[in-house]
Amino acid sequence: MTEYLDIAGNTIAYEVTGQGPLVVLAHGMGDSRHSYRFVAPALAAAGYRVANVDIRGCGDSSLGWGGYSRTDIAGDLVAVARHLGGPAVLIGQSISGGAATIAAATAPDLITGVIELAPFTRAQSFDLGGLVRVKRFRAGYLQLAQVLLRGSLANWKKYLDVAIPTKPADWHSELARIEAKMSEPGRMKVLQAMAKTTPADAGRQLSNVTCPVLVIQGSADPDWADPRAEGERIIADLPRGLGELAVIEGAGHYPHAQTPDEVLALALPFLARTLANA
Repeated sequence: MTEYLDIAGNTIAYEVTGQGPLVVLAHGMGDSRHSYRFVAPALAAAGYRVANVDIRGCGDSSLGWGGYSRTDIAGDLVAVARHLGGPAVLIGQSISGGAATIAAATAPDLITGVIELAPFTRAQSFDLGGLVRVKRFRAGYLQLAQVLLRGSLANWKKYLDVAIPTKPADWHSELARIEAKMSEPGRMKVLQAMAKTTPADAGRQLSNVTCPVLVIQGSADPDWADPRAEGERIIADLPRGLGELAVIEGAGHYPHAQTPDEVLALALPFLARTLANA
């Protein structure tokens, strides 16, 4: 059942399943909580209370927010976790990976661990060499550029085709659902606004994180020429001993949808450690 949290006159939609220690899920731009359709039920079955969130401007959450930065999204995730009683582990993908970092740094009393899936958590430099060398990186970059410039849903769908190299069994219906949601007035504008934000705010907070962090990258993620290297840089910017990196071979930018079993195999031991006393 969809529930709503009012934040300064806007609403965040979320759904809670299961009982136990709290895990909050947050998806990437142009997506919704349905992105975790394989992971959320498995976490609930494993003994966790799972709050699956539509981040601001996405899914069933309202439009018309004042900003769409990682800092903005982090505030919403902290509000949801606090509303549900906490403490919580945050699982954030892409832009929400960076938001989860900020949430952990700014609410250490509430956030006991972070799992970042294909996260944008550091300021990115233009990688001309990578664009020349790596075909999947070039393909994803060119499609995202068209989305940013033109707000093209067709280009967003082409990006998703590259970003999910091996499609889930339900991909035809899932893509139709994404297309219908992104065709709603204002939804593409939110995606463009998020795409224009910088991860620098998250990068500045990495050194302030005090809880364990698991970064999960896909080796075939088109958002970086070298996804492993990006993950290693995030770990290096965290305080020593807090970060752990795992790379799923063949996964793209959506490992929780493409390779959910592999994500769960990594996430469940991490959750057991970080929520043991919750």
